[in-house]
Amino acid sequence: MTGVLKPAFQGDLNHRAAFAEQGAATQEISRNVQQAAQGTMQVSSSIADVQRSAGETGSASSQVLSAAQILSGDSSRLKTEVERFLGMVRAA
Repeated sequence: MTGVLKPAFQGDLNHRAAFAEQGAATQEISRNVQQAAQGTMQVSSSIADVQRSAGETGSASSQVLSAAQILSGDSSRLKTEVERFLGMVRAA
């Protein structure tokens, strides 16, 4: 009888060990999936930050362009006024 029970008991232990290993592997896979999901969320957040920063940079560059155009116009008007003033000084 012992000869019959021993292999059956050993088989049961082997099955339990296999189930335990499978459970541990499943838990490890679950942890890896959670870590991958967290990494993906961080990357998505970083992309959103970059998009926001790019939008702000675009807005700032538009403001700089506008200011440069205004300055260019002011510079042209100042040049005209200085030339007119110097012309009046020469004529006097």
